[in-house]
Amino acid sequence: MKKNENILVIRFSSLGDIAIMIPLLRVLFKTYPDLNLTIVTNKKIVPIFNEFKRIKVFLVDFNNKHKGFLGLWRLFKELNALKTSAVADLHAVIRSYVLGIFFKIKLYRLKRINKGRKEKKALTRRKKKVFKPLTTTLYRYSDVFRKLGFPVDFLNHEFPDRLSLPNKLIEKFNESKKLFIGIAPFASHIGKRYPLDLMQKVIGYLEKEYQIFLFGYGEREILKLDIWEKAFSNVYNCSTNLNLEEQLKLISNLNLMISMDSFNGHLATNAGVPVITIWGMTHPFLGFSPFLQSELNQIGINRNEYSHIPSSVYGNKIPKGYEKAFRSISPLIIIERAEQILKIKHHQNQ
Repeated sequence: MKKNENILVIRFSSLGDIAIMIPLLRVLFKTYPDLNLTIVTNKKIVPIFNEFKRIKVFLVDFNNKHKGFLGLWRLFKELNALKTSAVADLHAVIRSYVLGIFFKIKLYRLKRINKGRKEKKALTRRKKKVFKPLTTTLYRYSDVFRKLGFPVDFLNHEFPDRLSLPNKLIEKFNESKKLFIGIAPFASHIGKRYPLDLMQKVIGYLEKEYQIFLFGYGEREILKLDIWEKAFSNVYNCSTNLNLEEQLKLISNLNLMISMDSFNGHLATNAGVPVITIWGMTHPFLGFSPFLQSELNQIGINRNEYSHIPSSVYGNKIPKGYEKAFRSISPLIIIERAEQILKIKHHQNQ
C-alpha cells in the first residue's frame, strides 16, 4: 500500500445500506493508518461519517448537475480530479457501472460488490425457494476492499465512546431515571412496516416505564409520530425536534432500539446499542441484519404459516393472501423481548 493512499468509495444510496458500511470503515482505518477514503454519496447521510477524520464526502446531485449521461460524465471528471488511486463500487447500479467504464478507460483499479442477485432471487422466489442464509452486505463490502488489497478482520472492530446528549435533551431528560428506548416504526416499503395500530400498543405499554424516542423522516411519518407524542406522556418525537446529527448523539445513549428492517436499526447497532428488528416480507437471511445482533433480536413472521417469506429483497412485494401476515406478530412478543434486554441493562447500570 502506498503512503496516504486514497480510495474512492461509491455508494449513492440507500440510507440503510450506507449505514451498514460504518463497522467496515472503523476496521479499515484501524488496520491501515495511511488509508484515506472519499465517499461519493447522498448529502442526507453526511453526519454518520463525523467520527472519521480520514473521510472526505463528495456529494452527488442526480436531479440537476449530475443528471443523465452527460451528468455522469461531468461527475467522473470531478472525481478524476481528486487523484484517487482506486475505486470501490459498493453500489453496483447502472450509474456506478457507467462511471466504472470511465474509470477503467483511465486505468484505475476498480472492484465492484457482488450483490449475490442470483442467490437472493432463489431465496425470494415463490417456487423452488432456496431458504438459506446469504453472505451479509457488510462482508460483501469488505470483500471489495480485500480485492483492492485491504483485507480486514472484524474481530478488530471497536465501538466508539458514547456521545454527549444534545443540550436540549439534557435540559429535558437530565433528571429522568428511565431507560431510553428508540422506536423507528417506518420503512421504505409497506411490506417492511409493522402495522401502526399494533406498534401503538407496543409504545403504549413500554412508555409507562421507559422514555420512548420516535424516529421517522417523511412528512406523513412525522405527522403520525406527532400524534403519538401528544397521546403519551413519555414519548418524544425526534423527527420534529432533532436534526440527524443530534439524533445520532441521542441514539448512542439509547438502551434499546426497536426498528423495522431499516436505517435506524443500523445507526443504533453502529453505536453498540441492542436492536430488536421486526421483519415482514424480508428476512435476516438476505444479509441486512444489524451488525452483531443476537438472533433472539430478529423477530419475524412464522414461516410455518407463511412459507413464501421472504418474498422480496426490499419488502416491496406482498404475495396474495399475505396482506395480514405481519399481524401474526403479537405486540406481546416484541414487548417481552424488550423487557428481557432492558432488565439486563438495568442490572448493568446498578
